[in-house]
Amino acid sequence: MRIAIGCDHRGIALKQAIINLISLEGHTYEDLGCADTAPVDYPDVARRVAEAVAGGQFDCGILACGTGIGMSVAANKVKGIRAALCQEPFCARMAREHNDANVLCMGGWLIGQGMAEEIVRTFLGSSFTGGRHQRRVEKISGLETSC
Repeated sequence: MRIAIGCDHRGIALKQAIINLISLEGHTYEDLGCADTAPVDYPDVARRVAEAVAGGQFDCGILACGTGIGMSVAANKVKGIRAALCQEPFCARMAREHNDANVLCMGGWLIGQGMAEEIVRTFLGSSFTGGRHQRRVEKISGLETSC
């Protein structure tokens, strides 16, 4: 799987743990920022990752900041993105299976490395089930053009 990954200055440690995991799992990734703990504006990083995923350059994206909230709000402004803020594996699985989420957001202040690894494995190992959920995802996509 090809993964776009990014973080702000509060998500550096979590991003590095995720990069180590996805490399060990055999996935490829591109780190779209940031590179250190100097303050950055999370919407800029979220936009880079979201546009790369929406443009088809990557299969999915992973974003980290302090809480994950800002990243998920910002990423969801990009057409074609369904970013899910997940703090445990069940939500990661449901985000993929029911909502066809294509960007995972997490908060480095809220979850530790072990939990983050479980969430990432679950997210990457799950897939959209379609069926009755397809109609709902299409309605979500319809909201992108109506506002």
